[in-house]
Amino acid sequence: MDLQADLKWIHEELDNVKDPTLLEAIKNILKYRKKVSSERISIEQYNKEIDESIAEIERGEFYTHEEVKEHIKQWGKQ
Repeated sequence: MDLQADLKWIHEELDNVKDPTLLEAIKNILKYRKKVSSERISIEQYNKEIDESIAEIERGEFYTHEEVKEHIKQWGKQ
């Protein structure tokens, strides 16, 4: 496939996505795609991200391993 055909297919598929977990994963891929793997963050930024992650866990904003496996099974059925 060429780039334009791929983009068209992706747009069509995104229009049909109803799973919020999948949408969040796609959003994160797009959000971080420009970061270079060798790019380093400051210790302050690292600690901020850790603190944000801990706060999400404390609010119950996470999926268990079993829940993730179930989501993956559902993706395969679509």
